[in-house]
Amino acid sequence: MPRLLLATTNKGKAAEYRDLLKGLDFEIITLDQAGISSEADESYNTFEENARHKAAFYAELGGFLTLADDSGLEVDTLGGEPGVRSSRYAGDNATDRDRVDFLLNKLKGVPQPKRTARFRCIIAVAHPGGAVETAEGTCEGYIAMEPRGSNGFGYDPVFYLPEYGKTIAELSPEIKNRISHRGRAASLARDILTNAAKP
Repeated sequence: MPRLLLATTNKGKAAEYRDLLKGLDFEIITLDQAGISSEADESYNTFEENARHKAAFYAELGGFLTLADDSGLEVDTLGGEPGVRSSRYAGDNATDRDRVDFLLNKLKGVPQPKRTARFRCIIAVAHPGGAVETAEGTCEGYIAMEPRGSNGFGYDPVFYLPEYGKTIAELSPEIKNRISHRGRAASLARDILTNAAKP
């Protein structure tokens, strides 16, 4: 069975992708399992540039078909922040809770109807020394007034979905994987990976 390198060290994200890519003819391995400790440059200005660079970088390094993503939160009233800086928004060593608190502080006094936001995810699939293909998924919602729920990670506890009356962190993993930005991008990426697995 061919190997698919998952370009992440985030355990929550790795578990999510294993779930999202279930049923594909690949043995999924992470950077740790491949013995790769080098870090790809993620200083580009768009999710797509970061994802493409990361996928190509690790495909070359590992010699495997590689899936990388770049994703983040865009809050309209903050001009699209935190955007590509989502994971570094509250500083390099910030925890998920630090980032959530930092975001809520920035939105102090902003009423619920003006807290529109979206999660955006770009997945890039790279062949060693070859082509890179991408898939995009988005999930629209609002930033809640306070964190709720204990599922998920990152900004999930403050990303509110009016159609469910819940934050993403209050949803079951099954529902989250179906409607999330990563879930939507991954369902498109499955086609790319299926074609890549063909001899």
